[in-house]
Amino acid sequence: QLVESGGGSVQSGGSLRLSCQPFGFTLEYSVVAWFRQAPGKEREALSCISRSGATTYYADSVKGRFTVTRDNAKNTVYLQLSDLTPGDTAIYYCAAGPKFSSKWYVEGDYDYWGQGTQVTVSS
Repeated sequence: QLVESGGGSVQSGGSLRLSCQPFGFTLEYSVVAWFRQAPGKEREALSCISRSGATTYYADSVKGRFTVTRDNAKNTVYLQLSDLTPGDTAIYYCAAGPKFSSKWYVEGDYDYWGQGTQVTVSS
C-alpha cells in the first residue's frame, strides 16, 4: 500500500509538492508512477521514475510543469507540480511496480496503489 500526501487548494499559477510513501515495504526496489483522475474523466498517467531516479517519463500534458524525483534514503517519491491551472484539478495517485519500460503508462503493471490526494486549482 502507498500513501500520498501534499495535496490541497491553490490558485492558478501556484505550486504543490506531492509525496508518496510506502506502508510496509521499501520503495527503493520499485518503479513509481503518478496518475490523476479528474471528475468524469478516465485516469491519466502523468509521470514515472526509475528505481535509481536516473530516468523519468512524462505525459505531454505535464511536461515542463511537473517534476518527479525520489529520495530512496527517505523511502519517498515526490511530484512537484508547478504553474498549475484549473485543468489540473484531480485526485492524484502514486503507484509502484517492478517493471520499468517505455510503456510506463500501463496501469496493470503496477502492483501497489495509494488512496489518492486531492489537488484543487482555482482561477
